Amino acid sequence: MQSQSSTKTNAGQQRQQYISVELRQWIVAQAQAGVAPETVLEAMKSSGWHEDVAIKALEETLRDHLNQQVAERQAAAPADHEPQPVPVPDAPIADSPSKIRILDRDVTVLTTMKHPRVIVLGGFLSDDECDKIIALAGPRMARSETVDNLTGGSEVNVARTSRGMFFERGETGVIDRVERRIAALLSWPVQNGEGLQVLHYQPGAEYKPHYDYFDPVHPGSASILKRGGQRVGTLLMYLNTPKKGGGTIFPDVGLEVAPIKGNACFFSYDRAHVNTKSLHGGQPVIEGEKWVATKWLREREFI
Repeated sequence: MQSQSSTKTNAGQQRQQYISVELRQWIVAQAQAGVAPETVLEAMKSSGWHEDVAIKALEETLRDHLNQQVAERQAAAPADHEPQPVPVPDAPIADSPSKIRILDRDVTVLTTMKHPRVIVLGGFLSDDECDKIIALAGPRMARSETVDNLTGGSEVNVARTSRGMFFERGETGVIDRVERRIAALLSWPVQNGEGLQVLHYQPGAEYKPHYDYFDPVHPGSASILKRGGQRVGTLLMYLNTPKKGGGTIFPDVGLEVAPIKGNACFFSYDRAHVNTKSLHGGQPVIEGEKWVATKWLREREFI
């Protein structure tokens, strides 16, 4: 099906721009050739495409192409192709406590879900810790990147419109304290965690639904997995409260977690497969801004 968008010429006349099948095929061909989305966008604008229409065409086409690839892989895979589950981090909530003592803090258990495994925690960070992390990260922010599935490196991606940076493990006192708290909460060694990442979302910025594990079918995954094995869990920590928007969504189960300062959202995935239902994303910020810190946990020591 063709999409239709309209723009205005300098003379104020309305003209139509159609996102045709041919255009979609061309965009897919560029992606398969390894051309960066930003380069494709500039080429479209140079050819007369209005920026809004070009961005819409890129996002829709690349999303649909990715979904088609996933569906094709699942259809072609034998029934026993799904990876075997592995041990994952988890919090001590088997007896449904309302609060958990973690080293130096009492943390409130707000929400739990078994499939996917999601735990929302209130007061995981103090206001002072949130403010200090933002202050430390602020001068080092740059456009966020995602993993390049072909090479195992990183790249700017139109699906992720935040700014971000990484801390080294234990880089400062507050980072070391938070990392030890995470390890105590989830019974997972500090050394099995990647460096803490801080992201900043301004109005309109978002991170479209995605998985945090590395899909073994991608050529670049092998080199990534050498550094500590597969990702098996994610802990999101909200460093401020946006006025509107910015929630963390889990589309497969209809869950949205509000981004409240000091709260945290943990979820795990015991295999690199869509059956974990760990698809998640960051909703667009509607008003205000959003700061979040992410800790990814690996199977083994991350080096």
